[in-house]
Amino acid sequence: MPISVAPSRQPLRSIACGAALLLCGWLGAAPTSRAQDAQAAGGAESVAPPVNSALDAPLFYQLLIGELELRGGQAGSAYEIILDAARRTRDEALFRRAVDIALAARAGDQALAASRAWRSARPQSLDALRVQLQIMVAMTRSAEIGEPLRALLAQTPAAERGATIASLPRFLQRAGEPRAIATLIEDTTRPYADAPGTRTPVLVAVGRAWLAAADPARALALAREAAALEPAAPGPALLAMELVRDRPEAESIVTAHLAQPQAEHALRLAWVRVLTGAQRYAAAIAQLEIATRAQPQDPQPFLTLGALHLELRHPEEADAALRRFVELAEKNPRAPAAAGAPDEDDEDDGPTPTDRALVQAWLMLAQAAEQRGDFAAAERWLARIDDPQRALDVLTRRASMLVRQGQLAQARELVRSAPERRPEDARAKLVAEVSLLREARRWQEAYELLGTAVQRFPDDGDLLYEQAMMAEKSNRIDDMERLLRRVMVLRPDNAHAYNALGYSLADRGQRLDEARKLIVRALELAPGDPFITDSLGWVEYRLGNREEALQLLRRAWDARPDPEIGAHLGEVLWSLGRKDAARRVWRDSRRRAAAHEVLREPLARLRVGQ
Repeated sequence: MPISVAPSRQPLRSIACGAALLLCGWLGAAPTSRAQDAQAAGGAESVAPPVNSALDAPLFYQLLIGELELRGGQAGSAYEIILDAARRTRDEALFRRAVDIALAARAGDQALAASRAWRSARPQSLDALRVQLQIMVAMTRSAEIGEPLRALLAQTPAAERGATIASLPRFLQRAGEPRAIATLIEDTTRPYADAPGTRTPVLVAVGRAWLAAADPARALALAREAAALEPAAPGPALLAMELVRDRPEAESIVTAHLAQPQAEHALRLAWVRVLTGAQRYAAAIAQLEIATRAQPQDPQPFLTLGALHLELRHPEEADAALRRFVELAEKNPRAPAAAGAPDEDDEDDGPTPTDRALVQAWLMLAQAAEQRGDFAAAERWLARIDDPQRALDVLTRRASMLVRQGQLAQARELVRSAPERRPEDARAKLVAEVSLLREARRWQEAYELLGTAVQRFPDDGDLLYEQAMMAEKSNRIDDMERLLRRVMVLRPDNAHAYNALGYSLADRGQRLDEARKLIVRALELAPGDPFITDSLGWVEYRLGNREEALQLLRRAWDARPDPEIGAHLGEVLWSLGRKDAARRVWRDSRRRAAAHEVLREPLARLRVGQ
C-alpha cells in the first residue's frame, strides 16, 4: 500500500528539535577519528590523521529535511528523501531508516524497494538480505524468497551456516503454503546437504518443514537419516519429539539419543515435557530420576518429579523430591525455577519465578502430607504461603483436609466465605466447592451446584463437562449424554467429552459401535492419551476382541498405572486365563488406591481372593 500522508499539528520549533535529536543519533553512528579511537584505548603516543565524518553540509540538510517531513506527517516525502540520501552515501544505517519509515507507515512495497536498493548498494551485506527476507515473509511473497534465501546461505560464514539452516522452518512458517515452503527449504539447502557442518541441519530443517506441511512420514524418514548420520546431534532427537504425537515410532530416536552419556540435560527435560503432556508419568519420572542424578543442583527437575509422584499418589516420593526442590530454591533464590530465572534487570515489585515455584512446592507438600493423613504437617506447609494470588488455593487445601476429617459443612462454608478479589474468583470458588462434594461422594449435590454454575456461565465447556460427570455418578444417564453433546458443540476439539460418552456407553454395554467411534475420535484429538486408550481397550473387550483389548490396556497401563486402568487390564487378563498376571496388576492398583470404586467392583464380582 502507498505511504499515507497526514497533516501535522506540531509546532515548527518542536519538529526541528526532534529532527535534530534524530540526526545526533545518526551522527553518533558515524566513524570516529583514529585519534578518538586511540584515546579511548588508553592513549597512544602517535596517532594517524583524523578521518572526517561522511556527513557534509548538503547531506546534513537533506537528512534534516527528511526528518522534518516525517515529523510533519509527510511520511512519503520523508521516505523518498532518506532513501535518496542512502543511495548517494551507500550508508546502511540510512537504508535501514528508510525501511523503518516505510514499515511504520504500513507501506510494504516501499519497504521492500528500500531493502532491494540496500542490497544493490551493499551486495555483501547480510543485514540487507535479512531485512529483505523478513519483509517478504511478512508480505507472504513466497514466490520471490528463493533468490535472497540462496544468497543469504551463500554469504553466511561457514561456522554459522548450520544454525541459519536450522532456523529456516520457524523463520519461514508464515511465508506461504506449508508444502511450498517445505519444497523451497529443500531446494535452497540442497547445495549444503553433503557438507560435514551442514548435512545434519539440512536433514532436520527439511524434516521439520515437511512435518509442518502435514507429511509426518517424510519427516520421520529424514529424522532417522539424520540420527544415523550424527547420533550425538540434538537436532534429530528434537525433531523426533515433535513427531511422536503422529508417529509413535519416532520415540526410538529420542531414547537412543538420551542413552548416550553426552546427552544434553535440557533435551532430557524437553522429553520429560513431551511425556508429561501425553500423561506418560511413569516414563517421565524415569527420565527425571536420571536428570536429578546427573545435575543434583538443578532445582527444576525436582519440582516436576514431585508433582508427578503426587499425581500418581506416591506421597513419600513426592515429599522427598519437593523438599529437595525447596532446599535448592531457598539456598539460591536466583537459580532457575519452574518458570525460569528472572533477568538481572527484572523489577522487584512482585514475586519472582522462584518465589512462585516455592509457593507451588509448598502447596504440593501440603497435599502430599494430606495424602499420608498428616494434617498437622500439611498445615505447617500451608502456613508458609503468604501470596494473595494463591489465597484461594491455600483455602481449598484446608477445606479438603476438613472433608477428609468428616467436616464437609465447615469445608463448604470456608470456601464460600473466601473473598472474590478478581472476576474469575467466583467461578474458582464454585469449582472448589464442587471438588469438595466430589471428594465426599455427594454426587447429586455436586450436580445441582454445577447446574447453578452453568446458569451463571452458560457456555463454559469445562463446567458442563463436570456436570455431565456428576450426572453419570447420579445415574442421570440421559442428562449426562445431553450435557456431553452440548460440550461437543461448544468445543468440538474436547477429546474428553467424546471419550466420556463413548466409555459410558461401553461400560453399560450399549451402542458399542457408536461408543467405539466416539472413543476413536477422542484418540484422534488426543493421540496417546492413556485414559482414552484405556477406554478403547474396554470397548474392544466389550465387543469380544480380547487380544486387541489386552494390547491397548497394557499400553495404557505402562503409560499411566492408574487404578481404573488396572481394574480393566486385570479383568481382561483374568478372562484370558492369566490369573496370576491379573492378581499382580490388581495388587499394584490396590496399593495405589484401595478404595477406588472401579477397582472394587471387578474384584467383588470375580470373587478375587475369596
